[in-house]
Amino acid sequence: MNEISRPVDVICVCDARGEIRPLRIQMEQADQSHLRINIDEILSSREIQHVGAESTIYLCRAMVHGREQIFELKYLIRSHSWRLLQMIC
Repeated sequence: MNEISRPVDVICVCDARGEIRPLRIQMEQADQSHLRINIDEILSSREIQHVGAESTIYLCRAMVHGREQIFELKYLIRSHSWRLLQMIC
């Protein structure tokens, strides 16, 4: 498990019921280049409250550099921002 907790750009869709589904993330790498990752599947999602801040955690699966990766994305509802929390495998 590789804990990261850094901000990322996310393209997502919102359905008629108001549910949000992330489709793609983009993050800046150490060499200042951008890595774009298309999310293949949302394995699970859960809503949490931490110190009064509502968030949704998404467990996602995607191919990164030819390898399957599972990672957690966090959507902070109040600030409308996204964070990549950790790469699980």
